[in-house]
Amino acid sequence: MKDISLKSNVHELTELDKKHFLHPLTPPKMQYEQGPPIIVSEGKGVYVKNESGDTYIDGMSMLWNVNLGHGQEELAEAAKEQMKKMAFSSSFNGYSNEPAIRLSEKIASLAPGDMNVVFFTSGGSEANDTAFKLARYYWKLKGQQDRGKVISLSRSYHGVAQGSTSATGIPEFNSIVGSQAPDYLHAEPHLLDCERGDRDNEHYHKSVRGIIEQEGAENIAAIILEPVMGAGGVFTPPEGYLQALRDLCDEKDILMITDEIICGFGRTGENFGVDNWNVTPDMLTFAKGSTSGYIPLGGVVMREKIRDEMLQSEDVLFHGFTYSGHPTSCAVALKNLEILERDNIKDNVKNMEQVFKTELQKLEDKHQHVTKTRAIGLLGAFELYKDRNKEEPFDPEVGAAFKVVDECFKRNLILRFIDWKGSNIVAIAPPLIVNKQEMEDIFKIIDEALTAFENAFDSF
Repeated sequence: MKDISLKSNVHELTELDKKHFLHPLTPPKMQYEQGPPIIVSEGKGVYVKNESGDTYIDGMSMLWNVNLGHGQEELAEAAKEQMKKMAFSSSFNGYSNEPAIRLSEKIASLAPGDMNVVFFTSGGSEANDTAFKLARYYWKLKGQQDRGKVISLSRSYHGVAQGSTSATGIPEFNSIVGSQAPDYLHAEPHLLDCERGDRDNEHYHKSVRGIIEQEGAENIAAIILEPVMGAGGVFTPPEGYLQALRDLCDEKDILMITDEIICGFGRTGENFGVDNWNVTPDMLTFAKGSTSGYIPLGGVVMREKIRDEMLQSEDVLFHGFTYSGHPTSCAVALKNLEILERDNIKDNVKNMEQVFKTELQKLEDKHQHVTKTRAIGLLGAFELYKDRNKEEPFDPEVGAAFKVVDECFKRNLILRFIDWKGSNIVAIAPPLIVNKQEMEDIFKIIDEALTAFENAFDSF
């Protein structure tokens, strides 16, 4: 009787989903015809269950954000206790609340250098849009109104609001409307020699430095980059790259913004991604890991000089969101950061990073199509090539990464594929609480999925 009831409920939810729920980053036609591939009902640790009671390993922390894993009761209690006292209050007109104040102080203590001022948003897209707006406002206050252009990197992902979409270096995000906001420029990523001043490099004109010289530093407000490129393919920069951009920004008097929305709060084994290279940006944006995804929250951390420039004016800061400094979100974030420290989560990330790299190498040793394995903290990926020695890609119709991820899903492991201009990348980012056995279980399934794909491909 129970099984019949479960099937009935799943069928009902599927039909309601198809009829009423327009999903983000999903083909609407496929969703309408097929319904959701999974309806998640509950989770615990690195595991989630669907409405039929099947258990899956969440190998992506859902959207790189459930850092402390699912079912963290302390976070639920933090939200409950704050809601009982004061669920929401405005931050407009100088109004404040204790969780927002305490969280501002806490984040400032974690951020590098003199990054001591925090502006809260509801999520990452808003955080990046806010950083762009504040960068332009900073230069306006300094009497340099022409400094409005923002340079980001090709393959970067910064969100889906107007400015953050325009800064995103993945063309599909702009093609939905066929246009983007003006004054956003895209440089080729990780051209270390160019950023250090090598004008003889054939790609120099596509580098950040080359674009600054073409556009004029007096017209550039900021550059933005992810310390580790996430949705674009999980690419770690070459050693010295972040410092080269920091030096370039100092040389040209341009603000440096780092998008820490995936990298922040322990994902790379440090408080923030930039900490791996001892670089202090002028602003950094955060979201996902600040609350482990339990409640929406984002923000911008900035150096004191940016806030201090605003203090020279009597004007209102005409920017803000209804949920800026939301007390319940801030209370959950405070508890989240407390747990990260109390339970030595960063130490676990560093320990599991070694397991991660070992397991990735095993895949590369065993499977002839696997190459370019990489990981920093619990953020990693591998690539698939038809002939890895010649770097010959699979034909697009093969859909190699999609098929491997689909084979993993059939075996109850959730991963993510990245197919950008023919690349076949499989991303892996489990919750930061993952243990050695769970990591090995993840890779056992990936191994089986790769074998199934190879057997099918070799039979063509």
